[in-house]
Amino acid sequence: MKKWVQILKALADPNRLRMALLLRYRPLCVCEFDALLDIAYPTISANLKIMTSAGLIEFAKEGKWVVYRLVSDKAIHSFLSDLFKAIEDKTVFQQDMVQLEKLTREGCFFEKNTREKKAKISNE
Repeated sequence: MKKWVQILKALADPNRLRMALLLRYRPLCVCEFDALLDIAYPTISANLKIMTSAGLIEFAKEGKWVVYRLVSDKAIHSFLSDLFKAIEDKTVFQQDMVQLEKLTREGCFFEKNTREKKAKISNE
């Protein structure tokens, strides 16, 4: 029961719920979450840490990216599917999915680096 209490606590935040539902479709890196969600990098990292500690997600290094995915637990996948079905207003999630289909890891990494370089130049 303790495991499910931790998972439910992790999913109690709207951004973490969005992140978990996005991970149902494919593994994502931090820069992809940054491109999809309008929240700061430190917040994304904190949310990923909470979800990892709860046993909801895991991560692995793939080249230059750290990629997050749902743990391979059928009960968790089934629970998230049922939870998604129960959500009445799916507008935000549908918009996330449209964005996710257009997104590539390489593209968001390049875009992030370009934004950071422009910000650095404008601050000089």
